[in-house]
Amino acid sequence: MMQAGVPLVLAAPAADPTVSDFNQLVWWLVLLKVAIVFLFLLLTTMFMIWAERRVIGRMQNRPGPNRAGPYGLLQPIADALKLPLKEDIIPRTADKLIFVVAPVISAAPAFVSFAIIPWGPEVSIFHHHTPLQLADLPVAVLLVLSMSSIGVYGIVLAGWASGSPYSLLGALRSAAQVISYEIAMGLAFVAVFLYAGSLSTTAIVNAQQHEWYAWLLPVSFVIYLVTMVGETNRLPFDLPEGEGELVAGYHTEYSSMKFAMFYLAEYVNMTTVSGLAVTLFLGGWRAPWPLSLWAGANSGWWPVLWFLIKVFILLFCYIWLRGTLPRVRYDQLMAIGWKFLIPVSIVWILLIATVRAWRLDSHSTAPYVVFGFVIVLILVLAWMWDSAAQQRAMRYATQEDSAEEAEAGQVAYGAAAFPVPPMDLPHYHGIAIDNQTSSREVTGA
Repeated sequence: MMQAGVPLVLAAPAADPTVSDFNQLVWWLVLLKVAIVFLFLLLTTMFMIWAERRVIGRMQNRPGPNRAGPYGLLQPIADALKLPLKEDIIPRTADKLIFVVAPVISAAPAFVSFAIIPWGPEVSIFHHHTPLQLADLPVAVLLVLSMSSIGVYGIVLAGWASGSPYSLLGALRSAAQVISYEIAMGLAFVAVFLYAGSLSTTAIVNAQQHEWYAWLLPVSFVIYLVTMVGETNRLPFDLPEGEGELVAGYHTEYSSMKFAMFYLAEYVNMTTVSGLAVTLFLGGWRAPWPLSLWAGANSGWWPVLWFLIKVFILLFCYIWLRGTLPRVRYDQLMAIGWKFLIPVSIVWILLIATVRAWRLDSHSTAPYVVFGFVIVLILVLAWMWDSAAQQRAMRYATQEDSAEEAEAGQVAYGAAAFPVPPMDLPHYHGIAIDNQTSSREVTGA
């Protein structure tokens, strides 16, 4: 091609897309990627339902679904056909409008969150160069937090509109749980932002070209893994759905497609937070070592395979936790979030910020002051933690001593000790119950 005597050369597709690349997409490519993301999340949900039953069945030494199709592969399809055909019941005391809208509010944000997850580099689709990502923003990661906050509205409204105490308690538990663990999740993101210098998921993946943040920021990675289980209400943090005390929690009164939408939202959220973990900490779509030594590992369509492998490994960990760990108590759930994850995240962020400032500006004394403050803060927290542990141990020892003394007093004093059953029953006074009953029947007493 020639223009004013100057040759024009078509540029090759960039291996690492940027935010500006999303401003040049044609409308049908956007619709195509929307359809691909939607179908991927639906198919992943169906696969996870089957895999969860099979894997947990294997862990518990029992068969999983094995009748509907080979290895039970048609079981998710049978479930998908069964749910719409079940009777749709709305309680009389329910607020019908909110009762119907709540499942939609819960499911829709789960699909929107996956839009900012990159699942490959820039490729050519029908001679059009496009990134393998639906959309990107300068603050893309915050979209996931905002959608998670909106999604909990669906759960809260479902519990309130059902008119059931079990549903309301489950909704309140979910609201408190999301608040607790979303704070720790946001703090885990801060360290990634400090290293990447951006909130764009594309820029974060590009920044992990040489080293994944899971190795540079192990504390943030572990905190995020814990919080993503709490955010999705999965075992051992599935207190909003505790069957033992809440029947089924916030969706107790739901059936048919409304229940299916809550079910779908849970599994789509699992896929979304797993994809975000891969993007922020595991290099995104980049190939792991030693596959990264191959020159073509991070170009073309191969990165989609690496991304899917990483996501499904994290989804398998969800199943593994459910088949291994029991449900924690609610006070333990809150204690983990507020007393452990959030303080550790704050101290870790101060330490990471100090290291980054020291690397960028080694002439200022401020990083050293902050680093000393962080060390002092860590020592104070460790001292407070140790003191609290000693006080708990002394309190438990006192309670055990009191219990032993009470038991010894009961043995020594017999009826005078507490606790004992009431001592005014007839058989304690040598009167036979049968004789007393017969005498009352004869005399009419």
